[in-house]
Amino acid sequence: MTTLIDRPHAALLVIDVQNGVVAGAHERDQVVANIKTAVDGARAAGVPVVWVQHSSADLVPDTEGWQFVPELTREPGEALVPKTFGDSFEDTTLESVLEAGGIGHLVVTGAQTDACIRSTVHGAFTRGYDVTLVSDAHTTEDLSAYGAPKPDQVIAHTNLYWQFQDAPGRTATVQSAAELSFG
Repeated sequence: MTTLIDRPHAALLVIDVQNGVVAGAHERDQVVANIKTAVDGARAAGVPVVWVQHSSADLVPDTEGWQFVPELTREPGEALVPKTFGDSFEDTTLESVLEAGGIGHLVVTGAQTDACIRSTVHGAFTRGYDVTLVSDAHTTEDLSAYGAPKPDQVIAHTNLYWQFQDAPGRTATVQSAAELSFG
């Protein structure tokens, strides 16, 4: 269980599922559909959905690329956390949003696997959170031209190693969108 005191609840994080981030992502449509499955499941169970939205020189606020993909809709009352760094906790309001909701377990979806997803799951784990990575609800673009592994290998490797993370009083798990149970 989480090492955070009085935080028995879970939240679903939807990280950077923005037009400009996932336009060329590996299996984009299936991953977005799996994220929608997770969002729908969280909402049905009364679990908060927290939307994280990146801004940068390439993701300028209020542009089409910066917007969330049209298949996913943030509902009124769902938290929105703007960010400018890979780790969704760095220089954002994420920690205060989670603290206010008594949240000690994060279920993580989004993009990019080898950047913002990895940074956030590690950042959450070292801050005391239990972290579930949704195995089929995160993706990345193909950076193999720059020496990186193919996207399917990046995703598979991240899913593999995350299930073996270990730290006192915390859990790291990997589940598919269909396996998630927010009950």
